[in-house]
Amino acid sequence: MYTIEDIGDLITYTQQLTLLYVEDNIDALETTLLLLEDFFNNIIVAKNGEEGLEKFYEHDIDLIITDINMPKLNGLDMIRKIRETDKEILVFVLSAYNESGFFIESIKLGVEGYLLKPIELEQFLGILNKIVFKLALMKQAETNLHFLKEYEDLTNSSAIVSKTDIEGNIIFVNQKFCDATGYNKEELLGKNHNIIRHPEMQPEFFEDLWQTIKEKKEIWNGIIKILSKDQKSLYMDATIKPILDADGKIVEYIALRKDVTDIMNPKKQLGDALKNLEKPLLVYIKIEEYDTLEELFDTERIEKIQEKIAKHLYSEIQNVCTFEKIFQLGNGEYALVQEDDICFQGNENNFFLKLKNFQEKIYKDKIDTGETSYNATILISVSFASEQVLENSILGIKKLLNSKETFIMANNLAEQKRENAKANIKSITMIDTAIKTKNIISYFQPIINNDTQEIAKYESLVRLIDENGKVLTPYHFLDIAKKSKYYPFITDIILEHSFYALHRTDKEISINLSSIDIEKEETRKKIFDLLEKYKEHNSRIIFELLEDENVKNFDTLKNFIVDVKKLGVQIAIDDFGSGYSNFERLIHFSPDILKIDGSLICDIVNNSYSFSVVKTIIAFAQEQNIKTVAEFVENEEVFNILKELGVDYSQGYYFGKPANVETII
Repeated sequence: MYTIEDIGDLITYTQQLTLLYVEDNIDALETTLLLLEDFFNNIIVAKNGEEGLEKFYEHDIDLIITDINMPKLNGLDMIRKIRETDKEILVFVLSAYNESGFFIESIKLGVEGYLLKPIELEQFLGILNKIVFKLALMKQAETNLHFLKEYEDLTNSSAIVSKTDIEGNIIFVNQKFCDATGYNKEELLGKNHNIIRHPEMQPEFFEDLWQTIKEKKEIWNGIIKILSKDQKSLYMDATIKPILDADGKIVEYIALRKDVTDIMNPKKQLGDALKNLEKPLLVYIKIEEYDTLEELFDTERIEKIQEKIAKHLYSEIQNVCTFEKIFQLGNGEYALVQEDDICFQGNENNFFLKLKNFQEKIYKDKIDTGETSYNATILISVSFASEQVLENSILGIKKLLNSKETFIMANNLAEQKRENAKANIKSITMIDTAIKTKNIISYFQPIINNDTQEIAKYESLVRLIDENGKVLTPYHFLDIAKKSKYYPFITDIILEHSFYALHRTDKEISINLSSIDIEKEETRKKIFDLLEKYKEHNSRIIFELLEDENVKNFDTLKNFIVDVKKLGVQIAIDDFGSGYSNFERLIHFSPDILKIDGSLICDIVNNSYSFSVVKTIIAFAQEQNIKTVAEFVENEEVFNILKELGVDYSQGYYFGKPANVETII
């Protein structure tokens, strides 16, 4: 079999291909393109099926990746029209769980596979290998003249071939048939095809099949579920044709199959299994340290480890409840399903106790992986009595990964997520309205010179006025804004307000900037344009850099600081004394001002630790000729302590609350 194991070789091959990518969702399109552009040099983008069809005819396309649900012309209809002129083009469908009803129809259209949203790298690499393999087969088929003319219309449908006599006994199989089923030719020849029949296939199915090929003497095409020698379920897209002699009598049957088990993704199989249960219970398991395994071992060894763990899990879980199958979902994840009353047997608590004991036993057991032994720590998420058991369980695993817990009852998590989504939509709508109605505003809070107790600076603080006229602090909207497209607009508005305030006061204006702001090229351009426009006031501008653990481009951040300082701007570090990277930031940012974290100031009266930390920061700053600002100064007692310690400036409700620009005189 032709495969490409090395990713570099894979990219070299795929970069020669022209990809048509059809997607109507802008966010999904932009996210997916980031992955696709690593593998394809030439990507033709269309935003609906109608546009996709036009671009297919305009360009020499090698491969199509398309969404299904789209305006004007959906993905399946587009594929159907393309198939009228090109039956060989490789097509892959982007699929969501709720699109499973399109599965059979897409196979009939000759779709090569499904990509689940969002696309995962491991799944995508597997698909690319299939593309390379398929293209190699197609190239070989073009030059291969040894196929019989009678079978010519079938050869492109599948590479897994068998022939049977009129009684249904196997008289020929090719090697790919043996590879797929696990049987050798000696075990198959002379046997009835029942040897690979899956017990879940109903008799009515085969009655229809035989009616078509035997009575009607017509070609039959459909999806058949078979059972391999090692009892694995396989899904085959099969085409069966009766071979007739000169008198029109059937002399044998030929079947060509394509293994579509990969299209029937394990999660799809899991979804099908859940649909067949009246009261589904789902036990979702994940290897906690799977990411570490990926760093330590190659793909082949990881697959072996997952297989071994799956067998061990399946064996041991039978002591908890009888499960017919373990679903291996990849990425160290497994699932088991059963009717809840079979597992509970009238005592839910006893079942959960057994499940936790099972979890502990798995950790204690040494799992032999062939080359070494391995102790697996597993996370368990359980959901039942809900139509969203799968979504609940997956959310449960995500919650466990973000906590120190290893077991969770995941019921209602999907509902909670939907409620959160509703709240997020409400917040986004509020932000959008505020931007359009110019209700994103700046409030300014005075910063006092501790020696003179007069206002020396103002900090610009973002506020949002909602539809009821209520002024909201960033707590109510800024985090969701950062996750949406609106954050840069808010930053631009506050920058404009803050620079404009320079005309209303001769005091310094301090403006908060995050790494997100600075890393965005458009925002940097906005800042430098404003600095040029107000260049006579640059010495009164302070950029207050917020603590951020998610800096993506440290060089951009450092270069920005160097460039603005050349223009006379001062740099302050916000919340100093609390974050993980304080001293690293000191080294790289060369600040003019340190703003001491408010949590230290609030406790300074009664907490000796906070007092000592603040004292140390002040001593360091004085030695380095760096000014200090204390935040959250709420009363005279705190102020007197700070003044005695040598803090240069104070900010807090004791001196003034944030207020609108009219307060600056």
